Amino acid sequence: MAKTVLEQLREYTIVVADTGDINAIQQYTPRDATTNPSLITAAAQMPEYQEIVDETLKQARQEKGASASANEVATLAFNNLAVAFGKKILEIIPGRVSTEVDARLSYDTEATLVTARNIIQQYEAAGISKDRILIKIASTWEGIKAAEVLEKEGIHCNLTLLFGLHQAIACAEAGITLISPFVGRILDWYKKDTGRESYPSNEDPGVVSVTTIYNYYKKFGYNTEVMGASFRNTGEIKELAGSDLLTISPKILAQLQSEEEELPRKLSPETAAKSDVEKINVDKATFDKMHAENRMASEKLDEGIKGFSKALEALEELLKNRLAYLEGQGKIDAGTAEIFNAYDFDGDGFITREEWAGTDAVFDALDVNHDGKVSAEEIAAGLGAAAVPLR
Repeated sequence: MAKTVLEQLREYTIVVADTGDINAIQQYTPRDATTNPSLITAAAQMPEYQEIVDETLKQARQEKGASASANEVATLAFNNLAVAFGKKILEIIPGRVSTEVDARLSYDTEATLVTARNIIQQYEAAGISKDRILIKIASTWEGIKAAEVLEKEGIHCNLTLLFGLHQAIACAEAGITLISPFVGRILDWYKKDTGRESYPSNEDPGVVSVTTIYNYYKKFGYNTEVMGASFRNTGEIKELAGSDLLTISPKILAQLQSEEEELPRKLSPETAAKSDVEKINVDKATFDKMHAENRMASEKLDEGIKGFSKALEALEELLKNRLAYLEGQGKIDAGTAEIFNAYDFDGDGFITREEWAGTDAVFDALDVNHDGKVSAEEIAAGLGAAAVPLR
């Protein structure tokens, strides 16, 4: 019996299910998983996860005390919620869960260190080893420097919002455990910038970027793992067969499972060793110079941080509303408007894929009519039924 493309892919690459839906994680049993503000924002309104949210809010109130403001309690609850969901996921998967540092701290090394250590302390208090946790940090210079310190303390990190080779090299030289370059988001930028509607898979700018990073790492003997993320189609995945890890949405996993064509390995240490690439020493001056010269990486990193930050602000409003409800001070507000406005950057009444800061799997689920944009009505409907993201 012929092997499916997914079965062949698993022979070369660790496959991670890109979904924050706990039910989907149970179905696909990935080795690793992750949480992010979008998952928690959705969960704050979903009956399925309300018990976790409410218990975390109550614990935050108890810890902060009766005199603490709703803002203080909501902020603490957000930090604790990420760990609460991580603990739930770790009951299902055999590997690691990524837990994200507040995106608003992306340019603050010291604050990132404090938050990351607190996350690890919460997991360890629950009897979970730090070896099963990846602290997820944006790939700014300040974030990379924080991660370098954490790695020396035995705290493993996942550097996200990574779009350029300079970010990847800085991460490798800092001894980071894992990076998550966003294949699909790179493609989105180039399609918009050039006006092209499509690229052949082997010329896909996101595929080319990850291939370059992988070859650089393997040629020069770096141990940092490469996990391609944010895929638009199966062609991108097939071109990256052999990457250390790939995180894939359930929709695309199902497509790969249904195909039985031969899947050759495209990335390997042997091929990388033959690649024609020069080693670059990336200090801060070089990082800043390369970042300024890479318009795509600069714009996408800035956009990602702003998107996550706005999502966090919306989440905190939702948590304050829920806290007021639990404490008998008012009716709970579904919060659809807050969430919608957090992502509708240009105020045109729709959220495009570029504006969306959550996972592509969730965007596809919310985009009911498949027109490439999400309306407020679709957000309202989706938050009542769909579990939201991973990244």
